[in-house]
Amino acid sequence: MATKDNILDKFPKIRSELPETYQRVYRQHYLSNREGHYRTTSLSQKLESWMHKKVAADVRGKSFDGSTLEIGAGTLNHLQYEPAQTAYDIIEPFTELFENSPRLKGVRTIYQDISGIPDIQYDRITSIATFEHIVDLPPVVARAAQLLKPGGHLRVAIPNEGTFMWKLGAKVTGYEFQKKYGLDYQVLMRYEHVNTADDVEAVLRYFFGSVECSVFGIAKGLAFYRFYDCAFPIGVPA
Repeated sequence: MATKDNILDKFPKIRSELPETYQRVYRQHYLSNREGHYRTTSLSQKLESWMHKKVAADVRGKSFDGSTLEIGAGTLNHLQYEPAQTAYDIIEPFTELFENSPRLKGVRTIYQDISGIPDIQYDRITSIATFEHIVDLPPVVARAAQLLKPGGHLRVAIPNEGTFMWKLGAKVTGYEFQKKYGLDYQVLMRYEHVNTADDVEAVLRYFFGSVECSVFGIAKGLAFYRFYDCAFPIGVPA
């Protein structure tokens, strides 16, 4: 893992251009993958429910009248794990993912980017399977820290990218992609996942004084997913 002194030097990451053959099937695959239309991705979504349950554990089954911001809301599939809220905002630039979702009625405000959010504050900020995709992650985490109310928490779940277990899992979930399109799924994963799980953890620890980690597995090196509960922002200008 990168040290706290040099983690910011790793960003922004550079995402190489996706080959044209992959570009032609990218959008169709992305939507099918998010909706669990493949048998293997349907199984993957069942496993991914661990991430959703961990992120929502602080409010699930309770009456919650606070405010939440979800970073990278995708198809709004996380809302099924959350209690009904009057102040649930999301960040999601890919509008096609959620524009026809019946869950959209549970969203108060939609933002394209975290930099476009005014100086309001949230009781909690959440993110599921998003931080591994963000090319310039530190400014996003820094802004999230600014947007938290005193005592607020950033709750993040991510795939355990960069470890043997995740590579093994990606081979299994990529089988149908390779079968359907005749393309190497690992090329798509290298394009999508620009940050390892250790990269994400290092950035979280840079901006938060308290970062608690739990894993879906035995240990960080032998797990499919990680969850982080972050509190007490540090080194973030007001």
